[in-house]
Formats: sequence, structure tokens, C-alpha cells
Amino acid sequence: MAALMNSYPSVGDLMSKSQAGDHVCWGAGCSHEASHVLEVQQLEVSYREVLALENINFRAACGRSIALIGPNGAGKSTLLKALAGLLPVRQGRVLWRGKSLRRGSHEVAYLPQRGEVDWNFPITVRGLVEMGRYPNLGWWRAYSRHDDDMVQRALEAMQLLDLQDRQISALSGGQQQRAFLARALAQEAHVLLLDEPFTGLDKPAQENLSRLLRDLSAEGRLLIASHHDLQTVEGFFDEVLIIRRQQIAQGPIAEAFTAQNLALAYEAR
Repeated sequence: MAALMNSYPSVGDLMSKSQAGDHVCWGAGCSHEASHVLEVQQLEVSYREVLALENINFRAACGRSIALIGPNGAGKSTLLKALAGLLPVRQGRVLWRGKSLRRGSHEVAYLPQRGEVDWNFPITVRGLVEMGRYPNLGWWRAYSRHDDDMVQRALEAMQLLDLQDRQISALSGGQQQRAFLARALAQEAHVLLLDEPFTGLDKPAQENLSRLLRDLSAEGRLLIASHHDLQTVEGFFDEVLIIRRQQIAQGPIAEAFTAQNLALAYEAR
């Protein structure tokens, strides 16, 4: 297994193909600036009259991986969907690079839980990854050599070249997650919002996915992933955001992932 994994290029190796100083997006003109920050201010989200989230405030910069944790029903999936623009915000603002984050921005990618995906949809791995180019194409621009290059590099980065012609229904759980990550990379997303990416994976697949996610954040992307296994938070992530409808704590693991904060989130009320 280790020998097989080592035979693949790392995300860092692939990124070295870009010009020095480029941001992690793979297109031209992508410079890494201090303004690559996601900022959430006084966020409230409701389902009809039921308040699902309130008082969510945090800042997160590119180059970090954040575990979003809290008990069932805490609002983790709701928060990710709100950040992705898939749910309306009742109050507050979501800013990316100092401007209101608009729905459909190619710089933000949402990866749903595997259980929410119709894996019987008749599409190959490469076809799925090519869908990541749609936000960049718009209505009129033709598929170009650059688009094909982005897809190819995304498949390489997620170790999927040998599987690119396989139907997505034939993939293992870990391969399915990597396919959706490849779609996000082909999109040239800076911010990856992942809903329970490790759920249902065996230990080797979890370790492989963790390594790939760490590579992505090390190269400059911002990753926010809902996560339920408290035992692996410290090994998989740099920071933590703890919520229970409201924000309890956010920051580096050593500062925010404390017994006191976990008690506030998980103890019965």
C-alpha cells in the first residue's frame, strides 16, 4: 500500500508546474494575497421559522484545514451549505476576499455527504471531474485546452488517472471522495467545504484521504470539513470550529479543542 501511494505525484509536485508565486488555483493570474480570507459575521440561518444557526463569527485564511464539530443536529451541514450559498442567510454576512460571497463562485466548492449522491448516475470519473469546469465556462465559452489541462492535473493529484474511465458506481468509498475532490480541483476552487468526508471509509482510506487533504491545505487551499470522530481531529486538522446552533469556539487545536469547549457542545442540556 505504501509503495503504491508513493508512486503517485504529490499535490506539491503538481503545483510546482505553476509559475512561482501563483496561488493554488491553476489558472493564469492567480496571485496569493493576504486577502484570501473567508469571514463570517453574525450569521443566522433558519428553516422557515425554526432558527438553525445563530451568532456564527469566524475568520479563516487559505492554507488551513478546519474540523467543524458538534453533536448531531448542531447545524454543521447547514453551516457548510450556507457558506456555499446553497441555503439563504437570515442575517449576517459571508465575505470572501473582502466581498460578499456570491453563489456559483468557482473559487468555492461544496462536497456533499456521499449518502446524498446518486452514485448510479451514468457518468465516468473523468466526466464527473469535467463538471468542475462548468462554472468557468459559462454559457458560451467552448471547452479549451486549458480546461482539459485542469481536469488532467486534478485526476493526477487525486490518484485517479487509472480510474478515469470507470463508472462512479464502481468506485470504493475513498475513490468516490477523491473523485469529488478532483472535481473541486478542476474547478480551481480556493475554499473546499466538505460534509463528513471520512464517514464510511476504512482506516487505510481515511489515512490516504487525510494525507491528500493536508497536501491541499499546505499548498494554500482553505478546507472546512464537518467531522464526527473526535479521536482523529488532532491528527487530521489544523484548527477546529465547534458549534451547537451557536458558535462555541474556533481556533488552533491546542487552544480551542479543549475538554471545557467539548463539554459545552456535547453535554446534555
